[in-house]
Amino acid sequence: MQQDKMKVLLYLKKSSLDKSGQAPIMGRITYNRTMAQFSTKLSCRPQLWNTRESRLNGKSREAVVTNAKLEQLLVLIQQTYQRLSERGMDFTASDIKEEVQGSMQSRTSFLQRYDQMLEDLRQQVGIELTDCSFSSYQVVRTHLQAFILHYFHSKDISFGQITDDFLDQLQVYSTDECNHSQGYYRKIALAVKKVCRLAFREGLTNRFLFEHIKIERGDSRLPRALDRASLDKIQQIHFEEYEVELQLAHDLFLFTCYTGVSFCDMVCLRKEHLVQDDAGARWLKFRRQKTDTLCRIKLLPQAEEILNQYHQTNEERLLPAISYQAYRIHLKALQLRAGVSIPLTAHIGRHTFATLITLENGVPLETVSKMLGHSSVQTTERYAQVTPTKLFEEFGRFLSFTVDLTLNI
Repeated sequence: MQQDKMKVLLYLKKSSLDKSGQAPIMGRITYNRTMAQFSTKLSCRPQLWNTRESRLNGKSREAVVTNAKLEQLLVLIQQTYQRLSERGMDFTASDIKEEVQGSMQSRTSFLQRYDQMLEDLRQQVGIELTDCSFSSYQVVRTHLQAFILHYFHSKDISFGQITDDFLDQLQVYSTDECNHSQGYYRKIALAVKKVCRLAFREGLTNRFLFEHIKIERGDSRLPRALDRASLDKIQQIHFEEYEVELQLAHDLFLFTCYTGVSFCDMVCLRKEHLVQDDAGARWLKFRRQKTDTLCRIKLLPQAEEILNQYHQTNEERLLPAISYQAYRIHLKALQLRAGVSIPLTAHIGRHTFATLITLENGVPLETVSKMLGHSSVQTTERYAQVTPTKLFEEFGRFLSFTVDLTLNI
């Protein structure tokens, strides 16, 4: 019996628009009176789809990338059809579909798909993603590669090698071997789930791995801050002439300690954010990137000195730029040189401002909340932990207040 030729039709499923207004691109394989429908795991805006050509119109990046992936898929289907025909056995359109999906699963490995996700995220930096957030995805990638090498004795794995206990093994490695907190393990695990979700949408896996697995947040740690002795040690560090970038990181860290500005906001400060009140005092006034809350911070003399040292009148940027990764590395070096026990991170300076610089000096909680740009005072309350210094000061005020009181019974 003469067999029909294989045909592949690509079409747009306009009835299933997602939240961004894109419709999934579907496919239909017809062969020997059998038919199999499949999802290409691609989508596009309906106005870009050319029904006659089964392609996207135009030369935009979206159109070029999507069309290239569709071409690769059609080539793979054709190669699969040829391979099945050469076997000399009967097969159906569903057999072609299953072979194609199996080939796609074996072609792209886990870390390869993670790297593709990184490239997509890189395009969102400055738009929907901060440089700090993107850097954290890169660090997570390093931990995942180390885990795969440790557990699988391989540089990478296929999605077929990922079993249901993958996250359990990852948790043991993260919390026991690397001494990560539960919160940090959760960040790694969520990145794994994100890659698996993308792989499922693109047909790289037959099922959504870990779809119903919930990752516990763990105990919420109180913010850590420097005490006065540690802050003094950091301030007293001396630098050689060639240690320009290390000194810059040092000064930027002190700037956060005396202003409470987060790193992502600090590197974006411009002349328009520096204002002066009627008394001649200078303030920082800007909207925080994370919450879009307006921050008003009066500059302390220490912060004024740093600004005067780095800001040039003809420059828009108030402080020199430095990458987040370089900043983190320099902070580790500063911690070792100062001999302080608490690990220096980009956020420790912000915590220090909230506790040591403001709350311990009697600044009201509501005022600190406004300066930090918190959307709720409840967030600021986490910083209001009772330190020994604060405890003795408050108890001393209580004793002085009650010294002349008498108890009448």
